[in-house]
Amino acid sequence: MSIFRFSSPRSVAAFLLGGVLSGFLLAELAVLAEDVDQRVLEAEKKRIAAVEKAKPTVVAIFNKDGKGGGSGVVISKDGYALTNYHVVQGSGAVMRCGLSDGVLYDAVLVGLDKVGDVALIKLLPKDGKDFPFAVLADSDKVKAGDWSLAMGNPFLLATDFTPTVTFGLVSGVHRYQYPEGSKGLLEYTDCIQIDTSINPGNSGGPLFNLDGDLIGINGRGSFEKRGRVNSGVGYAISINQIKNFLGHLMAGLDTDHATLGATVDAEKEEGVGGRVIVRTILDDSDAHHRGMEPDDEVVEFGGRHMGSVNQFKNVLGLFPKGWRVPLTFRHKNEKKEVLVRLMGYQARLFDDKGKEVQADDKQPMGGGDGPAAKLYEPKHGFANYYFNKQQRDRLLAGFKKHGDFAGLNGQWTIDADVDLLRKKGAPAKLTISEVKDADGKNPHPVVHLDLDGLKYDLEPLKQGQDLRNLKQPVGSGGVMLALYYYRQLLTLGEKGFVGQFYHGGHEPFYPPAAGKTPQDQRTDTEVMRTEEADINGKWFFSLKDQSLLGFEVTVEDHDDPCEVYLSEYKMVDGKMLPHRIEVRNGNETFGVFNVKSYQIGKAK
Repeated sequence: MSIFRFSSPRSVAAFLLGGVLSGFLLAELAVLAEDVDQRVLEAEKKRIAAVEKAKPTVVAIFNKDGKGGGSGVVISKDGYALTNYHVVQGSGAVMRCGLSDGVLYDAVLVGLDKVGDVALIKLLPKDGKDFPFAVLADSDKVKAGDWSLAMGNPFLLATDFTPTVTFGLVSGVHRYQYPEGSKGLLEYTDCIQIDTSINPGNSGGPLFNLDGDLIGINGRGSFEKRGRVNSGVGYAISINQIKNFLGHLMAGLDTDHATLGATVDAEKEEGVGGRVIVRTILDDSDAHHRGMEPDDEVVEFGGRHMGSVNQFKNVLGLFPKGWRVPLTFRHKNEKKEVLVRLMGYQARLFDDKGKEVQADDKQPMGGGDGPAAKLYEPKHGFANYYFNKQQRDRLLAGFKKHGDFAGLNGQWTIDADVDLLRKKGAPAKLTISEVKDADGKNPHPVVHLDLDGLKYDLEPLKQGQDLRNLKQPVGSGGVMLALYYYRQLLTLGEKGFVGQFYHGGHEPFYPPAAGKTPQDQRTDTEVMRTEEADINGKWFFSLKDQSLLGFEVTVEDHDDPCEVYLSEYKMVDGKMLPHRIEVRNGNETFGVFNVKSYQIGKAK
């Protein structure tokens, strides 16, 4: 028992006075509590509700042995979750994940974005129960000064998997953080800067708004020069950037970011503000093919006005390799609006046959014999090929509902009237058939086209032929070859493409429409990628019903593809086929085939 002793009467007086003052203070506080503005109490209530809504979705991530540490967030009822690439790089492709329900779940890597420091994983459900999941917000609506909530597992404090919550301000938006290391990985573009405390272990965890909706994935903090503790400066990858890559991640891809194939610099003009000027450009870039040259001004890119190099880098970092995006540039005082195909960001490497391959960083590896390990299939160019096959087969099953063409790989004949650049309604007849050599052996495909009195013949699989043959008629980019591969897809599916046949994620597609801007034309699609006889194909399917909206066939790398746009589907012998086929190459429309009839033969 402790006994207080006073050293003097003054001490006694001070103690009694302090007691009286404390009494008055407590009474005053009680009065103030009754007078608290209801808006303050409502804000507190809303904040607590947001935490309770979000908490069940937050993931504590460990390696398969229960060691290490990081964070994540579930984004679907079947257990898909987002985290950082640098988290799964440490945990491996097979991991364990805890939720606030106290349960530890098996999990597996699905997709990777090494440049953007994002990974998609999948938690395996128990007892068939759905997972709680976070709602993806519109991060473009986030403003500096907004409140935010960070949740995760800093310093591995969540031993019972209940996340730590921190609360603070959004300090800035559209921030750019340079890549780490020499390989260009872990580049944070157009990211959200926060003073909401994040520390080691928060990596991969969610950043929520006060509605409890997901606005970003926390990943970087200004730790290097300040020690491994929070400094009040952290960075979250915006959820809108991740949305652009999510289709690729779901397809098990080891995806890449984009580059325009040009370097830019800022130029200031008095009274005008910043201008972004092209300094150098690659000859094989699509931007150059669309007419861009050094000293041109980049006016708008990806729907945003360009006023600085920082803005340009931020917008560029939003897109995956291969996407087409709107670009407006000024060339010799003439403004041009085009769609440009974006090149890959990562270093370009080539195998011993001269074929381009993707640069690899350290790849998370699987292991063990648990349930998650059975869902991991390594393959070059993929984060997890198992999930690519799942997405591919789902897409093909949906596509097949529009017509089953199996076994119908006999002779095909298409009769049409074609609106050409200089003539409307030109008659056309295209046939695709199998022929044999004079000795009755070696059957091989032959495509024949009669177009407005001109005759064209093509053996699409003939070895060593002049590539110009594959691009005929001139100006089409190879429509005969393209329609041959279209028949291959319909009748043989994967068996019609020996080289590659895989799901390519999601991409915007731009069906031509008179009087509309590229952004107005945009339709989001899921993509199949094919290769046969060194010819690359890209096939665009509706996200809604998996109908085929169009495709591209590229004869030579970095050459303009033959673009085919399909519409006006009608029933033919119980199968849906397009009756309007528009063909474009480069900046021009070759022609529009208005189909009068199809004749589809069975294989003999």
